[in-house]
Amino acid sequence: MRIERLGDLGSAPMVLRAVAAAAERRGMAPPAALIGEWFRCGAVIAPSVTVAAVTYSDFGALADAPRTPARRNHQDDGSVGGGWFGYLSYPDASADGRPARIPEAAGGWSDCVLRQDSDGHWWYESLSGAKLSGWIAEALRNPLPPNDFDITWGGADRDAHRRGVLDCLEAIAAGEIYQACVCTQFAGRLDGAPIDFFVDAVERTSPARAAFLAGEWGAVASLSPELFLRRAGDVVTSSPIKGTLPRTADPAALRASVKDVAENIMIVDLVRNDLGRVAVTGSVTVPELLAVRPAPGVWHLVSTVAARVPTGLPVAALLDAAFPPASVTGTPKTRARELLIGWEQHRRGVYCGTVGLASPVAGCELNVAIRTVEFGADGSAVLGVGGGITADSDPDLEWDECLHKAAPIVGATRSADSARRGSRPAVPAR
Repeated sequence: MRIERLGDLGSAPMVLRAVAAAAERRGMAPPAALIGEWFRCGAVIAPSVTVAAVTYSDFGALADAPRTPARRNHQDDGSVGGGWFGYLSYPDASADGRPARIPEAAGGWSDCVLRQDSDGHWWYESLSGAKLSGWIAEALRNPLPPNDFDITWGGADRDAHRRGVLDCLEAIAAGEIYQACVCTQFAGRLDGAPIDFFVDAVERTSPARAAFLAGEWGAVASLSPELFLRRAGDVVTSSPIKGTLPRTADPAALRASVKDVAENIMIVDLVRNDLGRVAVTGSVTVPELLAVRPAPGVWHLVSTVAARVPTGLPVAALLDAAFPPASVTGTPKTRARELLIGWEQHRRGVYCGTVGLASPVAGCELNVAIRTVEFGADGSAVLGVGGGITADSDPDLEWDECLHKAAPIVGATRSADSARRGSRPAVPAR
């Protein structure tokens, strides 16, 4: 593997913007990017990746493919090298019965990446040992100003969400489930490029698990704060988020909230059960419980579940055990998913699925695709938001929680003298 130190190239959004423009000028596929807390570094950018549709069953197999040498050549120097970038949509339908808007799963291989380490320095890494391409080097020497874009959002359906929450409360009272994540959706229209929306959003909000993939089918811009699965050697970790307050509130109130604490602990138990299906017996632990952490626009309760798995366990088997993520389904998981199909008016799509990278050097990391915008090739945009419903839930407060989560994305404004146009606020929700 080839590793070259490139030095201080600027922020991850700046580097991504420059590489994306250079790839477009050359008629190449757009970059893929992971920005935030990925692989113990600040960013992993593949300069050009052909991200094509794959089947659900192929997704796990393709994520497994680069793992074969990973167990022999695993690095401890923070390098990533390259690998398979992909997304997997939430698998269930909804009440409207409509098909998927973009491919249900897609991915692509990159032999090389630009990696920003935890100190802010950039590295070029190639699995095959290939040198840094001239067009990439040129792009890195010539940073670009932000591009214009315009995105207008419509309002989500408050009445439909309220009906879903009330139906969920009835199911909890009847003993069918203990908790479920009931979601709603904003639809919008983008005038510009999805990559520019993503770069702007990351610059403004600094999400922990941001990810971008694009192709002829459209794009996925994930501004997620949540880790779904991290696989390094025989160790797997998951950090479910459950429990939310707006950033204007006292974060200490989260730990004092009976509802939020119960919501988080129930999902921790579900994650323990999911990982326990494939883990080495007795290895499932909870190294962190009910930590209060900031995210764009909100405070969250975050816990971490860890387990050891057999060295040869395929990624596909891990996904069979744990996907879709526990925090966006409910308990019991199977029954909650069945009921949610009737309670939600629109297919979730990539929202509540996962986006990430499987590297033969660094392992596999996947986010929970929340705070995630799905762009169609026609410029359509869809943003899902939701929250966990328990017996103590108030439908009006649950709606407020959805708005707090969506606000950094759909409620962004720009000053009149800004060089950019940004997201227009949503119209009043019905």
